Amino acid sequence: MSDSPVNLSTSGPPETVLLPEDPAVVAALAAALALEPSERRDAVASVVAATPTFLAGWAALGDLGRDDVEAYAYYRVGYHRGLDRMRASGWRGTGYLRAAHEANRGFLDSLQGLARTAAVIGELDEAERCRHFLVQLDPDTYTI
Repeated sequence: MSDSPVNLSTSGPPETVLLPEDPAVVAALAAALALEPSERRDAVASVVAATPTFLAGWAALGDLGRDDVEAYAYYRVGYHRGLDRMRASGWRGTGYLRAAHEANRGFLDSLQGLARTAAVIGELDEAERCRHFLVQLDPDTYTI
């Protein structure tokens, strides 16, 4: 927790936009997702293994999880990697991270997947916390 006060501008809370992903990695994920379903998960896992900071890759792995616990684990990694990227981009625990920016979607998709799978496995407090966080980050896109 920072000792610095939150400084709001006259236009509202600050907005963070993550740095864009490497276009080659984005293309590799698109190619992996275009494969036959029987090959897709392993191909996406290879992309993520080569670039473990790739947030959209973790969200895609969560979407392809073989069961709810595996999906939950992938989404959780994407969430934590995303928090690291947000902090590195200047986010200090407050302000927006909007889905309108492509670079932010991997984190938001991971957070949304984490909320969904947490509810499925019975971790209801975590699911609720994640849903509230989504709304705080982008109230124009997400609702409770």
